[in-house]
Amino acid sequence: MPILDPNTFEFFSRSPGQTRRLGMRLGHLLRPGDVICLQGELGAGKTTFAQGVAQGWGALDPVSSPTFILVNVYRRPDSSRLFHLDAYRLESVPEAEELDLDGMLAEGPLLVEWPERLEPALPGERLWLKLEHVDEEQRQMQITGKGKRYEELLADYRRVVFGVA
Repeated sequence: MPILDPNTFEFFSRSPGQTRRLGMRLGHLLRPGDVICLQGELGAGKTTFAQGVAQGWGALDPVSSPTFILVNVYRRPDSSRLFHLDAYRLESVPEAEELDLDGMLAEGPLLVEWPERLEPALPGERLWLKLEHVDEEQRQMQITGKGKRYEELLADYRRVVFGVA
């Protein structure tokens, strides 16, 4: 097992419900401009985690994978918005750049599924969550913060999940 740097930690989810709750705890911490990348194969739990994030953030709208429309927008009672991008069907980085990621980030947090497909178009500073299928119910998750905001966000998240910094 690799030694993780101080801005990375791993944990296991034992059920979809736990994956959703872990997402909820992150959702409470998000603010406009935050970029959360969700990497993993089909069925790894990206959308389940995203559902939790949106719920924890306070979304009024139901959360589903935006695979066929690319971007879903979720609203809160205060009119703020959370953007959920699924890059699975993007053909190229220029196609991703046409989506106006900067405009989305100016308005709210951005969740990106399949971020490796448009990585050059994403900000260098971000939170990157890799989900891996362990068995039917369990998922291994590795989360890394890159940049000062995301190092702080990761420390806050570690505190709310584990009770320690």
